[in-house]
Amino acid sequence: MSITESALPTTARSADTIVPIVAELDARWSPRSFDPEATVTDAQLDALLEAARWAPSANNFQPRRFIVARRGTHHFDTIVHALVGFNAAWAVNASALVVGIAETSTVEGDLRSYAEYDLGAAVAHLVVQAQAEGLHTHQMAGVEWDQIVAAFDLAENLKPMTITAVGVVDTADKLAEALAERETAPRTRLPLSELVIARS
Repeated sequence: MSITESALPTTARSADTIVPIVAELDARWSPRSFDPEATVTDAQLDALLEAARWAPSANNFQPRRFIVARRGTHHFDTIVHALVGFNAAWAVNASALVVGIAETSTVEGDLRSYAEYDLGAAVAHLVVQAQAEGLHTHQMAGVEWDQIVAAFDLAENLKPMTITAVGVVDTADKLAEALAERETAPRTRLPLSELVIARS
């Protein structure tokens, strides 16, 4: 089935929540169609990173690091080259790519047991701030991580775990048909009854 004009999504795709949630979370979704002409400003990137910086952190160790690359730069092209599957086909149009890295230990060898959890919290904050800035994000794990480690000369205690595409959402007809169908599919989540093990 081909994607018709009437099937194209608007940039607003509210979640079907059982109770109201804050606007940025309600509106957050993960598009693959990004406007290849749109750019992000220094102020916007600073806001995203500042939100990540102020995310919760176990013992305030803050074991998360980031690589930020704008489209049109060598770093951006390096990151795109490391993407696997169809990710590179659409992520190349994002305005920026942000590599999320967990600092799994100190340079002295002390383990940071909650580094991956802390990184997830920081990226979640970054994503919500992006929504507030009028941007959209899409997180990816389909990456040749060895290429990222080598390209950016990451130490053994720095574990890259996710890449977040940041940009301005575009219409689904800019994508290949298979991706466009995924782009317009209904947003779904498991019911709370399957997620909450106990509640009192």
